[in-house]
Amino acid sequence: MDEVLWQISEQVQNFAVVYLVDISQVPDFNTMYELYDPCTVMFLFRNKHIMVDLGTGNNNKINWALTNHQELIDIIETVDRGARKGRGLVVSPKDYSTKYRY
Repeated sequence: MDEVLWQISEQVQNFAVVYLVDISQVPDFNTMYELYDPCTVMFLFRNKHIMVDLGTGNNNKINWALTNHQELIDIIETVDRGARKGRGLVVSPKDYSTKYRY
């Protein structure tokens, strides 16, 4: 996931900034957002947490590795558009629930 974020960072630099954070350095943040997965992507806009409805039930974060660059760019664009409009929850362009996987 780090490689995907690094590779798309230039494509999203006009509307997003990518930070890599070591969760052992921010224990208060870990308990607040339940950060215990090895890979977690969260979205913040002007010090406000932006939630994303991905169809998984957990709207706080993405806690699996996205390998498709364009899917992640689409999610970041959706979060940016929603956050600029003042929304605290945006709906993902793709449903990642397991009900459509066979």
